[in-house]
Amino acid sequence: MKFETILTDEYIERYQNLWPNKTILNYLNESIEKNPDKTAIIDKKSRCTFKELGEMVDRVALGLMAYGIEKGDVISLQLPNWNEFIVLHYAATRIGAITNPLIPIYRDREIKYMVEMAESKMIVIPDTFRNFNYPEMIQRLRDGWPALKHIFVKGEDIPDEMKPLSDLFEEPWEEKYDVSVLDSVDLDPNDITEIIFTSGTTGNPKGVMHTHNTLCVSTDYWVDRLKLTADDVMFMASTFAHQTGFGYGVRLPTHVGMTAVYQDIWNPHEFVEWIKKEKITFTASATPFLQDMISVDGIENEDIHSFRAFVSLGAPIPRPLVKEANEKVGFKIISGWGQTENGLVTLTGLNDSDEKITGTDGYSFPGMEIKVVDETGEICPPDIEGSLLASGPAQFVGYLKQMDITEAEHENGWFITGDRATIDQDGYVRITGRDKDVIIRGGENIPVAYLENVLHEHPDISVAQIIAMPDKRLQEKACAFISMKSGKDALTFQEMQKFLEDKKVAKQYWPEHLEVVGDFPRTPSGKIQKFRLREQIQEQMGHTKA
Repeated sequence: MKFETILTDEYIERYQNLWPNKTILNYLNESIEKNPDKTAIIDKKSRCTFKELGEMVDRVALGLMAYGIEKGDVISLQLPNWNEFIVLHYAATRIGAITNPLIPIYRDREIKYMVEMAESKMIVIPDTFRNFNYPEMIQRLRDGWPALKHIFVKGEDIPDEMKPLSDLFEEPWEEKYDVSVLDSVDLDPNDITEIIFTSGTTGNPKGVMHTHNTLCVSTDYWVDRLKLTADDVMFMASTFAHQTGFGYGVRLPTHVGMTAVYQDIWNPHEFVEWIKKEKITFTASATPFLQDMISVDGIENEDIHSFRAFVSLGAPIPRPLVKEANEKVGFKIISGWGQTENGLVTLTGLNDSDEKITGTDGYSFPGMEIKVVDETGEICPPDIEGSLLASGPAQFVGYLKQMDITEAEHENGWFITGDRATIDQDGYVRITGRDKDVIIRGGENIPVAYLENVLHEHPDISVAQIIAMPDKRLQEKACAFISMKSGKDALTFQEMQKFLEDKKVAKQYWPEHLEVVGDFPRTPSGKIQKFRLREQIQEQMGHTKA
């Protein structure tokens, strides 16, 4: 597949000296050379050293080639945070293939579109995870994917037309093929290496394309800001199919040769035990995860002295939470902001004040630029809200097969983030809202227009509107306001859930409250005033429990 991107000669020249001009394999080889016997990755089921990781990457890469996977082919991975994901990503990179991470809780509707759009040649799934049968879903969808050639399954329950993932991992491919053939693959740091889908304002997700350079520079930023060394031990519970989990869970440890510990289902009590056992030093995740950890009974008495930093992302950090953390534990809390399109762009420092941590989302990394502009495009004065724009070497290089949208969301080299923000006199940004119609539930984007479009497919619904309602733990949840067609009975909350389930909408997108109304507040021109709906649900929640 040919990829249309913004990588012109002028663009490459602009960032050439800011990019590391490496692939993740360069970092892997450095880690193997320096610490071959050091533990690299740990999950509940397995662990391996850097040397063993490198050997397994070569084996699986040869297996992929044996199955006909070539440079430029797309491999979709809908796996939990298991070590196999990391091996597959590095092995795909070894032969110049492209990784397409898919969130494990996505279902038919999302997976059907994403795999088709990416023209994936191969997909890897578990047999079951969290009581869901993945092979059955793929059997329902595969006829709509003409490019798909191979389906690999991790587990024991494997349909006849699918292949066990053990074929790639346990077959000694290195005895059948010369490993040196892998070194002949020409890898350009400006090649596409990742296609990851993000929720947007339109009904369909957008495939964000990143190169080796845009990912590697974004990951390198963390090393200096967090003062990371090979002695650190990282923990990651955010799914590998989010850019946080992918860029800073899968890849960051290899950049500095540190050990990484992975959790496939978030459990704060288990996290504390992992800290004590593996001497974990830091993690990065959504703000609710931080709240869960601080709320663990007896956390102040646990021996977690090795843990030094929690990077909290996706939602503002409540000031009372930082106060509680300061009273109970000794680690630093750090706040940051970023997007799938540009990774983490801003981050507070290890020695920043509580005011900066709770009142801002940090300052930009070297090479990354941000600005806030008014409706005329003029830069806003300090602390004045406007539209947030970003630019820099970590920026994505285009939306897959959507160059028109790519160009529409860029303005003279600046990416229009869709967020509202202020920037103070010290250069610290504070996200204040969104231009784009997206709800962020505990760091997880809920695409509003997508959900509204699905609800409008219900034969009895006349109008559907999705708005954010406040939540103490998650910051925001989705609330559905609907009106019924004439003569139709009001839809119940349970009936709405059943409809979304039948439509194969991922559960994390489902509205968690339903309001059935006779009409909507509108402007004189007839446009629905969503801010009035938000005010209505906020006022109602002040008196009743949603």
